[in-house]
Amino acid sequence: MQGIKQLSQGPIHKQLFNLALPIMATSFIQMTYTLTDMAWVGHISSGAAAAVGSVGILTWMANSISLLSKVGSEVSVGQSIGFRNMEDARNFASHNVTIALIVSVCLGGFFFLSAHPIIGIYKLEGHIAADAVFYLRVVSTAFPFVFLSAAFTGIYNASGRSKIPFFISGTGLILNMILDPLFIFGFKLGVHGVAYATWIAQGSVFLMFVYQLRYRDVLLGRFPFLIRLRKNYSQRIFKIGLPVAVFNTLFAFVNMFMGRTASDQGGHIGLMSLTTGGQIEAITWNTSQGFSTALGAFVAQNYAAGEPGRVIKAWHTTLLTTFIFGTCCSLLFIFAGSEVFSLFVPEPEAYHAGGIYLQISGYSQVFMMLEITTQGICYGLGRTIPPAITGIVCNYARIPLALLFSHMGLGVEGIWWAISVTSIAKGVILTIWFIIIKNRAVTKLTSI
Repeated sequence: MQGIKQLSQGPIHKQLFNLALPIMATSFIQMTYTLTDMAWVGHISSGAAAAVGSVGILTWMANSISLLSKVGSEVSVGQSIGFRNMEDARNFASHNVTIALIVSVCLGGFFFLSAHPIIGIYKLEGHIAADAVFYLRVVSTAFPFVFLSAAFTGIYNASGRSKIPFFISGTGLILNMILDPLFIFGFKLGVHGVAYATWIAQGSVFLMFVYQLRYRDVLLGRFPFLIRLRKNYSQRIFKIGLPVAVFNTLFAFVNMFMGRTASDQGGHIGLMSLTTGGQIEAITWNTSQGFSTALGAFVAQNYAAGEPGRVIKAWHTTLLTTFIFGTCCSLLFIFAGSEVFSLFVPEPEAYHAGGIYLQISGYSQVFMMLEITTQGICYGLGRTIPPAITGIVCNYARIPLALLFSHMGLGVEGIWWAISVTSIAKGVILTIWFIIIKNRAVTKLTSI
């Protein structure tokens, strides 16, 4: 089967966890890239942390757009494998990689040329804004590395071989952790050093993927990376991946607005609390995302193979696991938010403000994991519209809620409550939506 693993046969729990744990670890590694940057930069100053954090929202937007090819790969390649159509699997893999390259070059060029007006949105102090502009321009030139690595990761996940992206991303993280203090303090480059370290690490991850696929693997018969796009394959990828990419990208736009509002209400400390707190909160997000991605790949193969019982059982297993972890994270953030935040930014004013953010967000952690887990089964079924609609509506509701709560006298904390309330709403609404359509989905699976 050209280097793939079949997920439509065998013990569900073992397969799901064997697939999920490397994906989850890979998500943590990707999160740790930014946390490592924030941890080192936080020891320079809260202003430096604000500069890197402001760009972090923009790189989040780029990563959201890269989901077009990542999720497109996981579903289109996974379903082709489930149908045992290896020719389609190869073609979908090549199309996803080609699309990733085209989109990344266009987006990277836009961010590089528009860095000044984009960073100007936050109204930061002059020296902080200058650092942010430089950081954005450097990392934007690495977007092709990021997008292509995401597409390669999706192809490996769809093939049931999630350990490969884990090992490659882990190697990149180790390199980043070594280069950060060397460039920041050893070469005294400050925020500029963070940018260089990130670029080198992301480029190295891309080269390792290329080496693995070209010289060490026979995955899908060593499919070609760049091909002339064909309409039927491209349309299928965009149908699957575009709603996910649009949803996450719009979410990033909302976060840009929230960052601007946080800066207005609380200065650079407010912006730093949002951006750094969001990265810490990603502990929960990345755990659930790892299981969600594994669930999506598992469901994609079993959906195509006509195994409805395995699909539903995998969903229940994943829900229980993420619920337990989400509860633990909620308790940690609610009762020890300031202590956790102080590990990244040791200034008392900063970690007290950030602790309030984590405390308020703690109330929504279980619901956030519920939403992301349910996204996974929807993506595996090719139903990417319900999560997108739920996410877009609730995320954009944050804007009027943040303005309302702030003007009610809550100040910057009103923004945190707007984020928490809408996270709870997303989890409840999407789960109810899926339960309503579940019977139809199972009927369709049975009829395949």
